[in-house]
Amino acid sequence: MILKGSFFNLTSMKKITFLLLMVSALATAQKSVLDQKINAVIKGKKATVGVSVLDFETPFKYSKNGDKKLPLLSVFKFHLACAVLDQADKGKLSIDQKILLKKSDLLENTWSPLREKYPNGDVELSLGEIITYTVAQSDNNTCDFLLRMIGGPQTVQRYMDSKGVKDLQIKYTEDDMHKDWKTQYGNESSTNSTVEVLKKFYDGKLLSKKSTDLLMQIMLGTTTGTNKIVEQLPKGTPVAHKTGSSGKPDNKLTVAENDMGIITLPNGKHYAIAVFVSNSTETEKVNIRMVSDISKIVWDNFNK
Repeated sequence: MILKGSFFNLTSMKKITFLLLMVSALATAQKSVLDQKINAVIKGKKATVGVSVLDFETPFKYSKNGDKKLPLLSVFKFHLACAVLDQADKGKLSIDQKILLKKSDLLENTWSPLREKYPNGDVELSLGEIITYTVAQSDNNTCDFLLRMIGGPQTVQRYMDSKGVKDLQIKYTEDDMHKDWKTQYGNESSTNSTVEVLKKFYDGKLLSKKSTDLLMQIMLGTTTGTNKIVEQLPKGTPVAHKTGSSGKPDNKLTVAENDMGIITLPNGKHYAIAVFVSNSTETEKVNIRMVSDISKIVWDNFNK
């Protein structure tokens, strides 16, 4: 004999199971279409391409070579900024403290908007301004200044390890990578790890709300790589991102052409995306276009 309440519970369970199966089937179909379109972009390209996508409001995930550890290049400045802001959260540093940057801090022959603006150095900036130069403008000199301030790349590594971030290695400064381009392979991560750390960051699991909000605003103001994940998205789309680019240090091989970030959809929801193009013998134009095209495909997938 089946009791009336048990019958209704059984019926409800069947409905829930059916709905879960439907959602799973739709997600599988969605991933299949996404995979086909991304495969069409990278087909025949002489490069390793890692792609990961993580929906923040649903369980949807996608990856292509997502577990491969690939060179980060300047994407690691996001991890550095988090480590610096963590010290501010702990009272060891202050975002508003003024810091003197000397001419000796501004190395030549490296990307440095700050040096271009203040070629003679001897300029006082707040810690917040130095982080902004480092992340939004990808300044290599301010990056290394921050690394020296907190105790080097190993401090960033320890901090990220303490937050449970996997598949990440931070070993070298920007100056190290300029002295020997092969060390560019030493700062590495997978695209899966990258979107997962962005989710931790967004959820407030890395930093205080104040520091999270500050870094989000800085990343929303990124001026580098506007021809990458941002390029084909509707104008005005909020994209909090960090780029990385090696160029061709041996005039043949592109070590990395990267972009990663948090994108806000028209409905107010969010997803993280990381596209890393590595070990490419394609032209810079082709590498960048792959990143841009993949970003557009993912955007269209979320906006059907």
